[in-house]
Amino acid sequence: QVQLVESGGGLVQPGGSLRLSCAASGIIFSINTMAWYRQAPGKQRELVAAIIRGGSTNYADSVKGRFTISRDNAKNTVDLQMNSLKPEDTAVYYCNAGPVITTTGIHDYWGQGTQVTVSS
Repeated sequence: QVQLVESGGGLVQPGGSLRLSCAASGIIFSINTMAWYRQAPGKQRELVAAIIRGGSTNYADSVKGRFTISRDNAKNTVDLQMNSLKPEDTAVYYCNAGPVITTTGIHDYWGQGTQVTVSS
């Protein structure tokens, strides 16, 4: 069974930085896309950034130039470096991986979420 475990959330002042990390564990043959989503209270979950196995990235317009996504294919990890944080970045951030090729087939997986709060 594959699990995604996130870490690195917390409280930070506007203009500050945080780094989120996500590690996928289990018997994994390959992960195509790893991504970060976020969901603020009363809003739909939205894509923040994604990175495919070959390294190409995609960012939401609201975070371009401030956030950087990176991954380690050998370790099945993905990080999100968040700089110049704004109050509107406050949300629960979720790690996503998929399609993931495992011994039981091809699946998508989600982490449990980590809270990021940007406030003075």
